[in-house]
Amino acid sequence: MGDVFKALADPTRRTILDELQERDGQTLFELCSRLVMRHGVGSTRQAVSQHLDVLEDAGLVSRRREGRYTFLHLDTAPLRAITERWPTTDPPEGPP
Repeated sequence: MGDVFKALADPTRRTILDELQERDGQTLFELCSRLVMRHGVGSTRQAVSQHLDVLEDAGLVSRRREGRYTFLHLDTAPLRAITERWPTTDPPEGPP
């Protein structure tokens, strides 16, 4: 679970996850283009690829190869594991 927290600690990686949440199954080229156009993230393809490696190690991103293309997919299972470990509860209403 420590890898998940490390992966989420970086704002660029969180932006990558946001992009994959919005449009799953992107190629690296598509993802880099959207990061620049929508978020002003001017990271190189190599830098984005390194961020993807961290996200993949944490189980948050998977890659699917199809012909000469590799498609990136978001996997929220590690995030669900966190919420199951520490479920949120509503605060008590009114005075104690």
